[in-house]
Amino acid sequence: MTDNSLRSVSLERSGPGRFTATNGRGGTVTFGTGSGSDFTPVELFLAAIGGCTAADVEVATSRHTDPSTFTVTVTGHKVEDESGNRMTDLDVTFTVAFPDGPSGDRARAILPRAVKTSHDRLCTVSRTVEAGTPVSATVSDAAGGA
Repeated sequence: MTDNSLRSVSLERSGPGRFTATNGRGGTVTFGTGSGSDFTPVELFLAAIGGCTAADVEVATSRHTDPSTFTVTVTGHKVEDESGNRMTDLDVTFTVAFPDGPSGDRARAILPRAVKTSHDRLCTVSRTVEAGTPVSATVSDAAGGA
């Protein structure tokens, strides 16, 4: 692995049941535990899957023309079983329309291939999920802790 392969975010508690994630470029996302309207971690997970593939598909199709409709819906079931909590039956559905004309025809023609290529090769998020990449969790000493 190279130094430029590392990706990271930091999370800070911003209140009871609320957290803010910050990326290295200074962008932030606030999320919560589901008691308010903030996204939950599971909803962010679904958004990451859909967003990764949407970005790939948008790049491929918008070279020809901008879509008149571009919606991605990601669904899954949260289950609790003897293995613990997890998501099953993850599904990404694209609803995309392009204007009439030759450029719209080209974009429509490549749409299925763009979705397949993103799923099969490009989307780091869903590819990581499907590969079953292990996640480690450690505890670091906090300075000034009680």
